Amino acid sequence: MPLPYMTLCLSDKEFKRVCRELRVGETEFISYGSDGSTHFLQNNEGDSVAVVCISGTDRLNTVEVAGLIVHEAVHVWQHYCMMIHEHEPASEQEAYGIQSISKSLMAEYARRIG
Repeated sequence: MPLPYMTLCLSDKEFKRVCRELRVGETEFISYGSDGSTHFLQNNEGDSVAVVCISGTDRLNTVEVAGLIVHEAVHVWQHYCMMIHEHEPASEQEAYGIQSISKSLMAEYARRIG
């Protein structure tokens, strides 16, 4: 089973646009005043969607943003394991999975900020 569709949102306006495009109900952009959150939603076709939200990038340095991205990548990995009923993934499998998710999100962040 492939990882869920992922997208990166850097603002509330972008998050709302993504929710409309994916035809999912809107939820709160960032929960509990944090700089990062990941929302797991389903579109109308029943596909899993991971919407990774990072805010405050104007006041965070690149290392702090990278840390947030890795943190949220772990949540995407955990959700994926739950979807495939994997309760004890091998440590290398887990490390490569989180690396792959982090790399995709960081590449998208780098593309977006130029």
